[in-house]
Amino acid sequence: MKITGKWIAAILAIVLPAAAFAQLSVPNIAPSLSLPDRMTGADVGPIIDPITGSLDGGVLDRLSKAELKSLLNRLRVDRVNRFIRDNRDHVERDRNGDPAVRGVLIAEGISQASIERALAEGFGLIEQTEIAGLELSFVKFSTRSGKSLKSEQKKLEKIVGGAEISADNIYFTSGAGTPNATALSNMSILASGKVQPGALGLIDGGVARHSAIQISVEQRGFAKGGPIASNHATAIASLISGSQKSGSRGLLAADIYGSDPAGGNATAIARALGWMAQRKVPVVTISLVGPNNSLLGRAIKVAQGKGILIVAAVGNDGPAAPPRFPAAYRGVIGVTGVDSRERALPEAGTATPIDFAAPGSGIRGASLDGKLVSLRGTSFAAPLVASRLAAHYPAPRIERIEAAVNALIGEAKDLGKKGADKIYGSGLVCGSCGLR
Repeated sequence: MKITGKWIAAILAIVLPAAAFAQLSVPNIAPSLSLPDRMTGADVGPIIDPITGSLDGGVLDRLSKAELKSLLNRLRVDRVNRFIRDNRDHVERDRNGDPAVRGVLIAEGISQASIERALAEGFGLIEQTEIAGLELSFVKFSTRSGKSLKSEQKKLEKIVGGAEISADNIYFTSGAGTPNATALSNMSILASGKVQPGALGLIDGGVARHSAIQISVEQRGFAKGGPIASNHATAIASLISGSQKSGSRGLLAADIYGSDPAGGNATAIARALGWMAQRKVPVVTISLVGPNNSLLGRAIKVAQGKGILIVAAVGNDGPAAPPRFPAAYRGVIGVTGVDSRERALPEAGTATPIDFAAPGSGIRGASLDGKLVSLRGTSFAAPLVASRLAAHYPAPRIERIEAAVNALIGEAKDLGKKGADKIYGSGLVCGSCGLR
């Protein structure tokens, strides 16, 4: 099979110098929620697993399209509202209503004269730095007392002229829950080891030691208190371990949440990508979703320019949800999930471009209590695709990207309409992967 038009465009974009790109304008799970009687006619009990954040597929499969849309939209809105309410000292809404670190604005491409004007107007300078590994510089300002991010972003944009100003948005695990909604287990022993060159990269929470994780895991925290083990990242690591088996070069895991209520932010993800670039990781898997963010978009483009392929889950907010990032960024490999009958999960997003599908239901993974738990969602499909891609792409070499992606397309099982489509992309990868 030949590489798709999207990939030809993406590869050409990656080959261009990073400076040529235009700027692009969790870790744990929420408490179990019950589906209202009015939607099914009967009480169906919890629809969100409190350990994994997985949605109950039996419930979702019984809903009409209208009921499914209503439920998933409610869950998405409730997730954000609850997260902001529970962490109001650390989080607030940006001008688009998305959660972001309270009182923080990021400026890219800003001159020293503009920095001084902003300080003269009362903005505070938090840091002026460069992300190691990406050579990506930015300035972080604190807003003025009593002012909202929305009004302060508008004010700062007027002061600095053409510089790009954005909030430090927060990204959720690609499931039904919210970051940090469940207390993390500081008692969990972190997985450990020294990885080999060409290890797979994971940006999520910390990874716990578990019998189902048989590969070396090297970890680093990019948020206060990190790395701290999370159920979400531990489950993903177990899937990667099971799909790689012999010949694994290990897993380089970046915990972007730690114990920070505002963890999982764009700055943390960008710095984690810089670490991956420094370690010459060829493939990075990210099962997080959130809004478009300038700093994150630029970090991904720079990483791609260094030959890193990024695989991301399209999210579980349903077909009616808006595009989810980072999966929606150009050149990022978007992954959806299928059930044991190879049907697309009804909760999987479709507004975000889909490149491949993988098992997202009927599989099990590791949890912090040492047991194996049932998993569901695009979160758990993305690492399976990443593992197979890494088998074809052992080192970050731009000239090898086309062959690697074509090899992945060649092993994919065509689903849905003949050829690549909007529901399954180029087809099902790693269909037999995952503990059953």
